[in-house]
Amino acid sequence: MSTTFSAELGDLPLDRELGVTASKGFRASGIAAGIKAAGAKDLALVVNDGPADVAAGVFTTNKVAAAPVRWSQQVLTQHRFRAVVLNSGCANACTGPEGFQDTHATAEDVAEQLGFGAIDIAVCSTGLIGERLPMDAVRGGIRTAVDSLDVDAAAGLAAATAVMTTDTVPKQVAYRDPAGWSIGGFAKGAGMCAPNMATMLAVITTDAVVDARLLDFALRAAVERTFHRLDVDGSTSTNDTVLLSASGASRINPGAGAFTGALTEVCADLVEQLQIDAEGATKRVRIEVAGADSEDCATRVARTVAEDHLVGTALFGSDPNWGRIAMAVGRSGARVDPDRLDISINGVLLCKNGAKAAERDSADLSGPEIEVYIDLHLGDDSTTVLTTDLSHAYVEENSAYSS
Repeated sequence: MSTTFSAELGDLPLDRELGVTASKGFRASGIAAGIKAAGAKDLALVVNDGPADVAAGVFTTNKVAAAPVRWSQQVLTQHRFRAVVLNSGCANACTGPEGFQDTHATAEDVAEQLGFGAIDIAVCSTGLIGERLPMDAVRGGIRTAVDSLDVDAAAGLAAATAVMTTDTVPKQVAYRDPAGWSIGGFAKGAGMCAPNMATMLAVITTDAVVDARLLDFALRAAVERTFHRLDVDGSTSTNDTVLLSASGASRINPGAGAFTGALTEVCADLVEQLQIDAEGATKRVRIEVAGADSEDCATRVARTVAEDHLVGTALFGSDPNWGRIAMAVGRSGARVDPDRLDISINGVLLCKNGAKAAERDSADLSGPEIEVYIDLHLGDDSTTVLTTDLSHAYVEENSAYSS
């Protein structure tokens, strides 16, 4: 799993004990509707009580987009929604016209319970592809979720928990600005991760006063620098969705720079939590590509190394096999001069000017964190990517996902 971050991120104080309800004007809930056979929480609801209801969204680039993605894209054409309902345990993807009707019915049921219109309700789903939603369970769950809505931290955590699939822990974070405005959010995702977000749902709230144009710009800028650089296995999900809702309840307009910066930090922290909880991961890997002739070149090299299965398995085995990294760099499609290529692992220069510079065992990869530094010596552009190893557990977990 990988993501590109800039060096200046990480300066704001963030709180992982808080989530979507950290922002004033929002209620949330997470309940067990019976969608999952195991009886775990599987339906979440987040409601914006205003006074504003400005919203923005970014969705999967997969052409086989799930029904809830297509529905929510229609909702977001008006740059607003009043609530979002999310289910786990069923992706409602590749389910034909009936699947879209199920999504529409879900929105209608939530709207009826809350006194809104169906077009005011965004819908997200995650889970197994190709199965219809169990609508009786969904309808009953919606009633329970509405009755359970609250503004406290426990309600936000319950919502974060209800969207989990192969995740082992809920993922949430919040930032509270000293001026009196906040951003909070949750995300889910642990596998089927590739550039353009990954198998990932995220809901982010803010009580800042932000207009629709800035909200959309800020979300796209933040997603591009964080979620859009996620990569573990080259697979892009049918259901990826990031939603941002602004209530304006703080009555404070923080300005474009402050808001976009804080939003990016919140997204970056959520992505870090996704990386830590990646399916089967035993190593957290940081890949820095420097000396590229463009940012696109650096990103292409970093992504190729991050998703290369031979590199991932070598890292799992604590094997500093720089040759596999060089191979991945060379097939990236980026401009590369093999006679200028340097590769360091955990601070040890193993490859200089495209040739062996030190014995492989001089780099110790036995710990849980690995740093890979690649210098192309072709320019001044660079990027940093977070990724993980590829383990036996990843294969085992994904080979039994539908069983």
